[in-house]
Amino acid sequence: MLKNLHISSVNPQIKKAPLHKLIKALCEELNFRIESLEINFVNSDKIREINRQYLSHDYSTDILTFNYSDKVSAIDAEVIISLDDARNNSKRFKVQFKQEIARLVIHGILHLNGFKDNNRSNKIKMKRMENKLLNRFKFILLRSR
Repeated sequence: MLKNLHISSVNPQIKKAPLHKLIKALCEELNFRIESLEINFVNSDKIREINRQYLSHDYSTDILTFNYSDKVSAIDAEVIISLDDARNNSKRFKVQFKQEIARLVIHGILHLNGFKDNNRSNKIKMKRMENKLLNRFKFILLRSR
């Protein structure tokens, strides 16, 4: 387990042990360490409130990433994932809910490792890496019960 990783969720479907394993695998693959990482799973109302308060965006979103460090090699951050939006995404894209959670966690970690999705070119690069990592590590969450 990663001692500087804290995961919270009111939903019992979110299992901490496989998420720790996924993030540990990402640490090794992307060559970074965690100084402090909070991952919070919330509902769409809560993420909309946070999005409005901190980013002045009045809508729900599937993920928000707050990086508190300028170092890519040592992460100090908070990732907030909307379970409602993740559930909607999983239905929309016809994937398992656990796979969508894995994709969102990977997406957040990529942002913390310097990947951006602020324009078409960056989105393509980030999506390619996201898909590569998801294909490599999704089994960690998919086989958990």
